Amino acid sequence: QVQLVESGGGLVQPGGSLRLSCAASGFTFSIYVMSWYRQAPGKERELVAGRRGFGGATNYADSVKGRFTISRDNAKNMVYLQMNSLKPEDTALYYCNAARWVGPAKLNDYWGQGTQVTVSS
Repeated sequence: QVQLVESGGGLVQPGGSLRLSCAASGFTFSIYVMSWYRQAPGKERELVAGRRGFGGATNYADSVKGRFTISRDNAKNMVYLQMNSLKPEDTALYYCNAARWVGPAKLNDYWGQGTQVTVSS
């Protein structure tokens, strides 16, 4: 049974930091692209950051470049999102995603339940 369990969300003041964690199980973690998405009220879900299993190539949304860092531990089946210099516009429900790609085709796509991040003074 596939599980993605996020943790680490909360309330933080502007300029603060949070570290999100995602514990994965039930699939071959190392071959999946692991990503973080977010969805703010009234907005569409958007990709925040992604990291490949092999080689570790990463990609980030322009809005978080230089502030957020995605990392993964293939031995522990964990993926993290370090968020620094948080802004009120980072407020959203953050989701962990696991996707397996073969060429241009996405074969599997799993989601966690989300963890709330609120940036407010």
